[in-house]
Amino acid sequence: MKSLVLAEKPSVARELARVLGCNQKHKSYMEGNQYIVTWALGHLIELKMPEHYDTKYKTWNLEDLPIIPQKMGLKVMKQTNHQFRAIEALAKRKDINECIIATDAGREGELVARWILEKLHWNKPLKRLWISSQTDKAIKDGFKQLKPGKQFEDLYHSAVCRAEADWLIGLNVTRALTTKYKDPLSAGRVQTPTLAMVINREQQIQKFVPQEYWTIKADIGPLTTEWEKNNEKRIFDKAAAESIQKKITEAKAVLESIDKKKKSEPQPLPYDLTELQRDANKRFGFSAKKTLTVLQRLYEQYKIVTYPRTDSRYLTTDMINTMADRLQGMASGYKDEVRPLLASNGKVLAKRVFNNEKVTDHHAIIPTEQRLNLGELDSDEKKIYDLIAKRFLALFYSAYEYETVYATFKVEGELFTTKETNVIDLGFKKVLGREDSDQTMTGLQKLSRGQSFTVKNASINQKWTEPPQRYSEADILAQMEKFGLGTPATRAEIIERLVETEVVERQNGRFHSTKKGKQLIELVNDELKSAELTAKWEQELESISKGKADPKVFLQKIRRQTEQFVSEIKASDKSYRAHNLTGSKCPECNSFLKEKNTKEGKILVCSSLECSYRKRKDPKLSNRRCPQCHKKMELHEGKAGVYFQCRRCNVVEKAEEKKKAVNKREEKKLVQKYSQKEDFGTSLGDLLKQALKDQD
Repeated sequence: MKSLVLAEKPSVARELARVLGCNQKHKSYMEGNQYIVTWALGHLIELKMPEHYDTKYKTWNLEDLPIIPQKMGLKVMKQTNHQFRAIEALAKRKDINECIIATDAGREGELVARWILEKLHWNKPLKRLWISSQTDKAIKDGFKQLKPGKQFEDLYHSAVCRAEADWLIGLNVTRALTTKYKDPLSAGRVQTPTLAMVINREQQIQKFVPQEYWTIKADIGPLTTEWEKNNEKRIFDKAAAESIQKKITEAKAVLESIDKKKKSEPQPLPYDLTELQRDANKRFGFSAKKTLTVLQRLYEQYKIVTYPRTDSRYLTTDMINTMADRLQGMASGYKDEVRPLLASNGKVLAKRVFNNEKVTDHHAIIPTEQRLNLGELDSDEKKIYDLIAKRFLALFYSAYEYETVYATFKVEGELFTTKETNVIDLGFKKVLGREDSDQTMTGLQKLSRGQSFTVKNASINQKWTEPPQRYSEADILAQMEKFGLGTPATRAEIIERLVETEVVERQNGRFHSTKKGKQLIELVNDELKSAELTAKWEQELESISKGKADPKVFLQKIRRQTEQFVSEIKASDKSYRAHNLTGSKCPECNSFLKEKNTKEGKILVCSSLECSYRKRKDPKLSNRRCPQCHKKMELHEGKAGVYFQCRRCNVVEKAEEKKKAVNKREEKKLVQKYSQKEDFGTSLGDLLKQALKDQD
């Protein structure tokens, strides 16, 4: 008898098959003596859409809402139906006695597999492969320690609740807003409160009124000091600032106090996904989605980091003995840092990192024991790996120790202060490479209380208070994490969704709300844009995954909430005007056209939801060069066919028609159709010629 192993992606399935010795390769699976490894293609099964319950829902009508099926149904996705049928055929084989779920070890991975098995009506034994890295050793150990499928039932229920909640709220509210205001308006359980945060920051900036203020600096002995009163260094009265400046110039300054404090900064913990995305955004300008994509390659393709979609920054105690192997694996790329650590048996000095209670489904992201080959990695992969590697190496170094020296001078009744930091032990900062910015010795150590100096160069600096900055991607991720919006695995997707629906846009690495976004947030239900409500839902989903909450109760609440949201939208008297309407009319239905920005340039689309008219506004640039000025020519399509035109020189060239390629299936049909004929040759070229003649 054999075990059916269900992976999430073909690439992962190939690795599992190789390690398990499944050498017989087939189109949809790989087989060995003990295992048959097959795969999903992401999700193969999805929740039924409204039109699958009733065909009338194909047309969006406000009167039909809310759409709340009594029981949510599942359907096979059309585009991946072939792979589901292949798995179905394998499941029916009499030599299959169990299924091993080997999809991503997390909530969504569980849903991918369980929906497939539910659609198959699987009733044989079920086991779970739960691993945090894709190395050969991790795979082998994981198959030796398979867990019972029943252990993950609660995780599956949590995933189902998340999917159904997003369907019920997202679909109904989006349809309600879109049909009422006659413009595509997308809302959702997580994306709407995230948009609200961006809009709130925008409003703070718009309402901000700058205030003028002044600061005073003075050279006292070898030091540069600043005026201070009650921990405030700003003076909002110019006359008062000038009076202080005049009073202290060339006056006597006495060192009133000098306080020294030794401090220690512990080693930073390894990354979870959100923290890594934030750092990658701050340092390299990477979007959250880009960081996750690169990280996924490091995990799946190169196998040099552990599972990416984690919300924990701790490690389990049983990993203590694996630390030296991990150092050895990364030694080729970090010789200088690793060599002394291996000499001391790879002992972790940041012992607080080992905490079983703070590890959820997966531990922090750290390097694996797989041998590192930096030459294989591209620039982006090296950057992300380097962040992970150095955070990991920091665990083996001592804490950063330093001394702060804070001095206060009295000058004509005014207080002037200065501060310096003296490094005692760089510790982990040796590997993070930040020692230069932390050591600011100015000679304060040589001074003693009671010394007096003459004030020199007292200067006033005029400044303005500044509004808060618009959110960067790192800021949004931090806010989403703070309020419990989404999960590490979904936050990047939510941010991209806001950009795609044109409610926010990226400008110089920061998020600006659009006219559409500002209007949308006014139309959406107050509760739906509340981060507190969404955070509460996420907490309930987490409780369900741990068996501490009832999924039925959760979904009943979501259904009631959906009814309330739709009812409020229907009753609303608010108005909306599409921000991108033009003065041009649609040639097909005479409605006004809207202008949209896309990756291919600006396009014009009909504002009527029933009309599908769309046209490129800006001509598409081709790779054809003008024979006179050598600039790229525009691509046009006219009555005579496709042609190229140079906007500068007005040179026009007709495009050559490309012969349509014949795929293998068509080729086979042609051969079968014409191979019986005797009046011409049987080469493929001859057959194609005859086929074209027949078409004429």
